[in-house]
Amino acid sequence: MIKSTARQKVKVRLIAIAILVVAIFLLMELADYPHLVEHYYSRGLYPVMCHVLHPIFNLFPFSVGDLLYIAAIVYLGYALVRLVKLCFKKEFKVAGIFLLGLIIGVQSAILVFYLFWGMNYFRPSAGERLHLRDTSYTTEDMAGVTEILIDSANATRARLTSADLSQNNSTIYQNAVEAVKKLSDDSVNFRTWYPGIKPSLLTPLINYMGTSGYYDPFTGEAQMNYDMPVFTRPVVACHELSHQTGYALEDEANFAGYLAGIGSKDRLLRYSAYNLAVEEFMFTLYFRDSLVNKKLKPLISPVVHHDYVVERKYWQTYQSKINVISGIFYDHFLKANNQPQGIQTYNRMVLLVMAQYSRKGVARR
Repeated sequence: MIKSTARQKVKVRLIAIAILVVAIFLLMELADYPHLVEHYYSRGLYPVMCHVLHPIFNLFPFSVGDLLYIAAIVYLGYALVRLVKLCFKKEFKVAGIFLLGLIIGVQSAILVFYLFWGMNYFRPSAGERLHLRDTSYTTEDMAGVTEILIDSANATRARLTSADLSQNNSTIYQNAVEAVKKLSDDSVNFRTWYPGIKPSLLTPLINYMGTSGYYDPFTGEAQMNYDMPVFTRPVVACHELSHQTGYALEDEANFAGYLAGIGSKDRLLRYSAYNLAVEEFMFTLYFRDSLVNKKLKPLISPVVHHDYVVERKYWQTYQSKINVISGIFYDHFLKANNQPQGIQTYNRMVLLVMAQYSRKGVARR
């Protein structure tokens, strides 16, 4: 009787694994049909998910997703210990059944990830959706836009008061939400549904991972590192809120966050957005033409330059082997989800900003 029950459990779990494999495979096949994903998922199912998840989890002042991650890590630790004990006791059948259950759990998590949010990785690019695909610019064009951004960063930084630089996180979060809502009202391409952002309960850990924020696809919560220099937090909040609107790719979320930031009435948020843009453009220029990068550096005001030094020192404080390992892991994660350039994807926001300036006729000098 016991053997029969065990066989039945194995049979049921193998069937479940097979069904989940097929379901995940079919979802991955949709990656080759971005316009179908856009029509039926990004503009169909995903908004429905947002209308359900966001109002519910916005009720909690803390990150429910972080608690789920902690619980999952604890359970996986327990599962590993149990598997080892079962193997030592030579209870291989029980261990096998338990392992099959773990596989089902992992498969279910993958399926939920893509159904709740991850399919947004496979929608048409923001460049296509926003008609910003012109990338035929010269180094001179890029230098011209970089100079404009530097001027904007210098000007917005000069307007900051001590009160602006003393904003608490609640104010920063609220200003970011308002900026994203404004962007949503101005364009159908940036629609948001009940946006909200929370401080990460894992901030002490993610500091060592070099992480400024992240989006939880299972709960629809946007979370951010609450400890970073104050001038970096606002645009990071907008970046994570952009993930919440369905901008899954990192460069696109950076671009959407930048647009929300420069369109905000809040002085700190506007500066934070321009600060990010200058950093991205100068980084890209360095690899494109280091001499041009060197030529533009003196244009950055001393106070803006000091902010970059402060930010760099902040992250250097937490540099560790964990940072390197997590960076490698995240790089592979991005490459597996329609971002073949991996971590370098973040710097591709430059293409979108350049295309935007080019459309305005600014990039051509």
